[in-house]
Amino acid sequence: MSPQETYRPAFTDPPGTNLAGIPISELKLPNPYISYGIPYDEACAKHLQETFHASRVYIVASRSLASNTDKLDRLVSAIGEEKVVGVRRKGITPHTPWSEVLQISADCRAAKADCVVTLGAGSITDGCKLVVLCLANGIREPEQLARYSVESTDVPGAIAEPTVPLITIPTSLSGGEYFSLAGGTEDSTHHKHGFLRSGMGAKLIILDPDLCKTTPEYHWLSTGIRSVDHCVEALCSLNGTPKSDAKAEEGLRLLVPGLLGCKADPDDVEARRRCQLAISLGMGTIRAGVPMGGSHAIGHQLGPLGVAHGVTSCIMCPAVMKYNLQHGTDRPEIAEKQKRVQAVLWSEPEVAKVLEAAKLARDKADLGDLLDAIIRALGLPRTLKEVGVAPDVIPALSKRALDDFWAPTNPVPLLKAEQMQVILEATA
Repeated sequence: MSPQETYRPAFTDPPGTNLAGIPISELKLPNPYISYGIPYDEACAKHLQETFHASRVYIVASRSLASNTDKLDRLVSAIGEEKVVGVRRKGITPHTPWSEVLQISADCRAAKADCVVTLGAGSITDGCKLVVLCLANGIREPEQLARYSVESTDVPGAIAEPTVPLITIPTSLSGGEYFSLAGGTEDSTHHKHGFLRSGMGAKLIILDPDLCKTTPEYHWLSTGIRSVDHCVEALCSLNGTPKSDAKAEEGLRLLVPGLLGCKADPDDVEARRRCQLAISLGMGTIRAGVPMGGSHAIGHQLGPLGVAHGVTSCIMCPAVMKYNLQHGTDRPEIAEKQKRVQAVLWSEPEVAKVLEAAKLARDKADLGDLLDAIIRALGLPRTLKEVGVAPDVIPALSKRALDDFWAPTNPVPLLKAEQMQVILEATA
């Protein structure tokens, strides 16, 4: 019997009024659909024909998938070579340079593309969110694109919503495909801007755990911890709701055992599937407006130092949990929320085995201890030294992290550089 597709909306709830510090009540953000249960190439070909009625497809594929595997060729073959009007085989450079976004937009415009498909993750996803915005608004030059940034003081009066649909086929667990927000770096200044306009984002996300066996283990597991961080900081947020807590807990129950299963057996497709299905649960809490905390705030500033987002969560999330527990004694709900997360982790048999192997006691180990043991069991970094960040950058890093929109929403508000420095020094 051939596998059966599940095709459903990614989110069951409407977005909140704020997304990552940006007011969104006036914006129309798409609720992407998810497809899973059938191979990525079959699903993409099916929806191009039946859902989007597209016949001029432009594909942006990661360099590694295009060079080292047959996955791109399989996708083109399934779609039909006559329907593929362009293929970019070298992906998009990390941090999404505007020059590459504009070049792909020009290629799509010249080819009269009626759908953009990404095969890969990270900057490819962000870049193509911007490509479809550029196509809708005739954006051809950096000066034009700058006006659409969330930082712009010269936003055009009328902004057209993208009409060329974006289909993403992710190969990591970072979850950017579920976010309407995109980041892109201005080449001349090296400044990374955020972009969030009505209609931005993927229309369809195709999940295929078998495809993701091509993803290097380190990248797969570390991006998985990024999504664990989404769930943990949502559950520990003092602004969560019973509904957001339930979704974050469900995500955590899928993710942590799933990641441990992937580490034990890289060919465990079921473990990979569980990880993939968890991502929308964690991202849904952010979309609903539940703020993240110190791990995300500091992590955003470690990124420009060359530390991947997933790796920042490996290092910072346990440290922030310990800081909040130590410095939040006047808010008993901080400890109560962390204990709930601990109970979830101990209740999962595969996770409990790892915690017991690390010689942790249920009545003594705190949440930071549990997260540390899990991340170490996955073979991922736990210190800044391991990723080449020297102690002498900590003072400046501490000051920059204060400007992040999620610093003051940490359960213990991070309002002084000295607070950030305490957390960072604990990870040195």
